[in-house]
Amino acid sequence: MAHRRFLQDVDSSAFEVMLGFEKYLAKSSLSRTHADLIKIRVSQINGCAYCIDKHIQDALNIGEDPRRIFVLSAWQETSFFSKEEQAILALVEEMTLISQQGVPDHTYDTAINLLGQQYTTEVMMAIIAMNAWNRVGITTGRTPQ
Repeated sequence: MAHRRFLQDVDSSAFEVMLGFEKYLAKSSLSRTHADLIKIRVSQINGCAYCIDKHIQDALNIGEDPRRIFVLSAWQETSFFSKEEQAILALVEEMTLISQQGVPDHTYDTAINLLGQQYTTEVMMAIIAMNAWNRVGITTGRTPQ
C-alpha cells in the first residue's frame, strides 16, 4: 500500500470535524467503560486493527477485565456483561451493520428502556463516531504501532 496521509496531515479542518465528536462525547455522561466497549466492538466489526489495538490498550490501562475483552466478539454467549452493556453491544452491532437489517425495534426499545433516551443518544453518537474513525483509519492505512 502506498503511503496514505491521515486527515490532520492534509486538512486540519476535516480533522476538527472528527474531533467535534470527541468534544461532544467528553461532555456526555457516557461511562468510560461503556465508551471503551463501544470503541473496541465497533472496531472489531469493521476490522480496524489500529483502533482495536489502541482502544484495548486504553481499556486495560483503566482496569478493564481482560477476560471481558477476550470474549467481546462473543458477548452474547457470556454472562460477563450487564443488561445495560448487552443493550449497548446489541445497538453497536445493529448500527455498525445497519445495511443488513437496520436497527430492529426490539434493539432500540431495549436500549431506551434500560438506558433512557439521553444515554441512548450518547451511546448512538459514540457508535457513529467510532464508525467514522474506523473508516478514516482503514482508508488512510493506519496500523498498530
